[in-house]
Amino acid sequence: MTATTTAPVAATPPRTLGQPSERLRAWATRAPLLPALIFMIAVTQLPFVATLVISFFDWNSLYPKARHFTGFGNYSNVLTDPDLRHSVWTTIVLTVAVVLASLVLGLALALLLDRRFRGRGIVRTLLIAPFLVVPVAAALLWKHVLYNPEYGLLNGLLHYVGGPQPDWISNAPLLAVEASLVWQWTPFMMLILLAGLQSRDHQQVEAARVDGASDWQVFRYLTLPHLRRYLELGALLGSIYIVQNFDAVFTLTSGGLGTANLPYTVYQSFYQAHENGLASAAGVLVVIGSIIIATFALRVVSSLFREEVSRA
Repeated sequence: MTATTTAPVAATPPRTLGQPSERLRAWATRAPLLPALIFMIAVTQLPFVATLVISFFDWNSLYPKARHFTGFGNYSNVLTDPDLRHSVWTTIVLTVAVVLASLVLGLALALLLDRRFRGRGIVRTLLIAPFLVVPVAAALLWKHVLYNPEYGLLNGLLHYVGGPQPDWISNAPLLAVEASLVWQWTPFMMLILLAGLQSRDHQQVEAARVDGASDWQVFRYLTLPHLRRYLELGALLGSIYIVQNFDAVFTLTSGGLGTANLPYTVYQSFYQAHENGLASAAGVLVVIGSIIIATFALRVVSSLFREEVSRA
């Protein structure tokens, strides 16, 4: 006969009087965050819900009694109206041009600052400065200090060499807006790419140089593949902000000369045409586009964190 032995079951210690439960301890930990959460919901989510509701109504604030439910009619108008479609196309062109130009210039500056030279800290501070300027102030700086045909710096330099005196904003309005945004967003791209350059495995670079690799080969086969995630992150974050840009368009051209992007069109529909429903529908589309881009950006950030953790 074989005797079967059962393992003794560990008795759970009785909860002493006054000892908080795990659930209560968790709530006590999260309680200090509740005011911030409530404030965030009140400031961001409730206005968005109100905007979403208004977007389903044909609502002109000049005729408040004539409002009625129209369903997705406002969204259909946003996607079929020629002026609104042109503003969507302008938004796409503006975003792509600014992001690509900022990435290229930011990469060039990041490669420069990755080298050791005297005064690198001062140069880095000066290059970061445009990103710290208030967007409206940056647009005013370009409009009056650089673009002004009478006393602007660009025409002053052209006058010094005997060149023409163009009206930059009138002759190339969209390019003028793009240039001011590229100047402001290039430092942002530079910081992201510089962080990527400084996280490289320098032993691989040194080994490649010992094997006879040129600077171009090191950049092409080592640096650029390593920076792919950082380039994607910079492009996605830049797109989120440029899609929603309003300051440069409003300050430089006031949406004229074919430069009205979707945020400026929302402003025109709401504050000038008083079409609350149509403006709300356009605003919701901007938010949806931003959320889609932000989702990809968060995935890229998560992959970067995972790569850093696995490398550590």
